[in-house]
Amino acid sequence: MRITEAAQRLGTSARMLRYRESLGLLPLLRQPAGRTRLHSAHRQFTDRDLDAVRLALAIERRYDISPAALAFGLRVITDPAARSQVAELGRRTGRSPGPVTRALDFEQERALRLLGLAPGSDQPLRRREQAADGRAQRPS
Repeated sequence: MRITEAAQRLGTSARMLRYRESLGLLPLLRQPAGRTRLHSAHRQFTDRDLDAVRLALAIERRYDISPAALAFGLRVITDPAARSQVAELGRRTGRSPGPVTRALDFEQERALRLLGLAPGSDQPLRRREQAADGRAQRPS
């Protein structure tokens, strides 16, 4: 379908769809073998394209972000340099624990599981499960 029909189905404008495409928020355009974009000046929108735009719109509404912010989020996921720098910023601002902290948390939880203790409790897991079922025996 042409861009005007796609925009009508999505409740947006053709201009907004072009903007989203420029940001990389649409699936890559796939041409039949031997054809280039120059041979087909108008993109034909598929159901897959519309589904991608719907998902992007839902994410933007849910997290109150702009299309540009969503595009940057995709870049952070796919570009190792961007991911590394954003992770460093997260550590420096205290919004993301460093790898050492995460590794220590993992090891602590693992040790507690091996000891049969629940994280944040000194009571063995089995006794807690029995108490929840009403099977725990009280000391006489």
